[in-house]
Amino acid sequence: MTADSLDAMRTELRGLAEPGIRVQQLRVLRPPEDDELLGVRVPALRRLARAHRDLALEDVEVLLRGRVHEERLAGLLVLAERMRRARGAERATLVDFYLAHTDSVDNWDLVDASAHTVLGPWLVDGPANAPEILDRLAASAWLWDRRIAVVATLALIREGRFEPTLHLVRALCRDPEPLIHKALGWMLREIGRRDAPLLVAFLERHQTELPRVTVRCATELLPADERARFVRTR
Repeated sequence: MTADSLDAMRTELRGLAEPGIRVQQLRVLRPPEDDELLGVRVPALRRLARAHRDLALEDVEVLLRGRVHEERLAGLLVLAERMRRARGAERATLVDFYLAHTDSVDNWDLVDASAHTVLGPWLVDGPANAPEILDRLAASAWLWDRRIAVVATLALIREGRFEPTLHLVRALCRDPEPLIHKALGWMLREIGRRDAPLLVAFLERHQTELPRVTVRCATELLPADERARFVRTR
């Protein structure tokens, strides 16, 4: 373990804490009671992660296993930085590491900062076991695994590859968790941003199966009259 580098990052992190931001984040994030929240702005965390992007994976693991919220987020952002530069086998190694530590990805902001930037690029590479991994995550009893599966497909959506997302929407449309409903709507909205006719056709087939919040979120960018046609029926 490179203790000096890890200690330096932790020291810098605490120096970025703002009490006023902590109050705001407590209200928005609603972290578990055993979380320590410092109050560090996300842009500052991204800069910190870029500065420490060569942090060893064993040090990233220390960050992820701790109960300081921003340390876990910083560790995930380091993974994203490393994934951005990685290729081939190194990407597979980073994804294996990420999947082995999803129990530490335990809030919506941690998922949304990492799923499409760590798991997503690997999905874009098209490994044969990618559908199996997404299905396994989507079938998990752990809420955050399911959200990871959904949000990770944002990387595919940005490449014009929509079917994995639509598959997960069909699989998770009866999920009991509102945070999954919102993630499904978010991804459908991103599909509609790129192919509105495809989104409309999908909603016409499946709107009665989808949660209300999913439909509302999915149709946010549609013309008002088109959106009203779907929202009114919910």
